[in-house]
Amino acid sequence: MQSVRPAAVAGMFYPDDPTALTAAVHAYLRAATPGLNEVPKALIVPHAGYIYSGPVAAQAYAQLGAAASPIRRVVLLGPAHRVAVRGLALPEAQAFATPLGLVPVDAFGAAIAGSLPQVQSNAEAHAFEHSLEVQLPFLQVVLERFALVPLVVGSASATEVAEVLEQLWGGPETLIVVSSDLSHYHNYREAQNLDGATADAIVALRQDLDHEQACGATPVSGLLACARDHRLRAELLDLRNSGDTAGDRSRVVGYGAFAFYERANHGPN
Repeated sequence: MQSVRPAAVAGMFYPDDPTALTAAVHAYLRAATPGLNEVPKALIVPHAGYIYSGPVAAQAYAQLGAAASPIRRVVLLGPAHRVAVRGLALPEAQAFATPLGLVPVDAFGAAIAGSLPQVQSNAEAHAFEHSLEVQLPFLQVVLERFALVPLVVGSASATEVAEVLEQLWGGPETLIVVSSDLSHYHNYREAQNLDGATADAIVALRQDLDHEQACGATPVSGLLACARDHRLRAELLDLRNSGDTAGDRSRVVGYGAFAFYERANHGPN
């Protein structure tokens, strides 16, 4: 019998009823701008409660659209919020549960990641971590069938993250998703300025981000290092904060959606 990591934040960050959850995800996707006919290699998406960051996350997932059929594996990284983690942590479970069903862990990909010294297995790191879980219903709706390599990122360097990503990079069957919010608890105008500068840095593939700019600065920076090496092109899809969606404007959290594309799809640049 396979071991399953149960949903920990269903009913808090997103609906726990399957019908309501499916309807919510579809509504966010319908409101988003659909993608082109090319499939992004990587996405950066926010991870707050859906009423706050769902509209922004949907802008990223809408880029997959009908063209997402080649994707069979998702390498999903997010920062540790609840448990101190040294390096990167894989789960001990063989599947993740959401109200929409089970997502299998890709055993082969997990074994590749686990062969690196900075990667450990740590069930506790995954047990209540929302940064990965909130991405799963969107992925389940858009991709339908895929396997997951879930990694919680703790005290690691961008170089260590990039090394893991290189080992799992694969081809068109592999999508990389980094889960990160942007600035935290500034007023609305300050957040707009700070997040605008962070977005500029991400689009320019500059990896000198810190955790004041993005809670997932470490996995984001690791992705940016790989994006430079692979000559990916980054696009800003959406940039908002909780003051734009469902919160008050005196103390907001920033959300950005970004997609990374192979430059070969666009000819000389």
